[in-house]
Amino acid sequence: MIPESFIQDLLGRVDIVDLVDSYVPLKKAGANYSACCPFHNEKTPSFTVSPSKQFYHCFGCGAHGTAIGFVMEYQGLGFVDAIKDLAARTGMVVPESEGGQARQENGGQLRALVEIMARAAQYYKEQLKRSPKAIEYCKKRGLTGEIAARYGMGYAPDGWQNLQAVFPDYNADTLKAAGLVIENEAGRRYDRFRDRLMIPIINQKGEIIAFGGRVIDQGEPKYLNSPETPLFEKGRELFGLPQARQALRETNTAIVTEGYMDVIALAQNGVGNAVATLGTATTPTHVQKLLRQVDRIVFCFDGDNAGRNAAWRALQIALEALADTTQIGFVLMGFNLLYGVA
Repeated sequence: MIPESFIQDLLGRVDIVDLVDSYVPLKKAGANYSACCPFHNEKTPSFTVSPSKQFYHCFGCGAHGTAIGFVMEYQGLGFVDAIKDLAARTGMVVPESEGGQARQENGGQLRALVEIMARAAQYYKEQLKRSPKAIEYCKKRGLTGEIAARYGMGYAPDGWQNLQAVFPDYNADTLKAAGLVIENEAGRRYDRFRDRLMIPIINQKGEIIAFGGRVIDQGEPKYLNSPETPLFEKGRELFGLPQARQALRETNTAIVTEGYMDVIALAQNGVGNAVATLGTATTPTHVQKLLRQVDRIVFCFDGDNAGRNAAWRALQIALEALADTTQIGFVLMGFNLLYGVA
């Protein structure tokens, strides 16, 4: 339980105008500031931020609240995560009741892993620019440089220990904990991802927590994801959610696909509100995350047996979370069928 005194102190240190302006450009409008609402699609600004009341309100959709509420709604975070996000911005430390020391140490480990993943992603991006083979593959898939940049795509070169160029301490425990290297029975290490197009998996805070790798030539497995790590729990994450945030608000609809290349291909063709599960069936957490941001979810799967089974599983999970204002729908590719459930 976070003490109420800490929450009030936090709100006292956060300037909601600066906070909102870092996400949505604000314009001075008398004593307040205004913008087009980030929570629904509009052409005339009806969203206002009050510096004196430290409050935001939209006269169009009714969204309103404090800095904590804004972070929760804009980033799709829960209450505690929103407080932690704001506390990190102000340099405050969220008090812990029991087990605080263990959680603090765990937080230090997570920050170290986030830094390692960011360094690896930068290396992969540089390697993509230097690989004619990887660039040619992207062109064959119809991917533009703009889309590659939007999703932070890179390339892991062929070879066993390329990451040693980035991490001189190649035997560090953190590299293994991050899922970047594999250690065989003889204790020899090698890179997990080799000769693959690399797609970072980003959480709602904008941190790289895992990678997906698509083989360039022939090889198995065709798609390889990071293993579960202290940063990455696949049943809780959706690929493409940070990039889709604006389109989700504009359409009030989320399209859930089977893989990250489906999401990227849809974005390349102007459909920006798609996300994908990461090698796992749809979970209650996936559905809850999406229903915090949209009122309608459309699951788009292949029409084969595996796709139909995935759709049935998603239906069972989603029905438990449906409210009067929410909808789910299903598209099974190849069967030209659209099933809707209100």
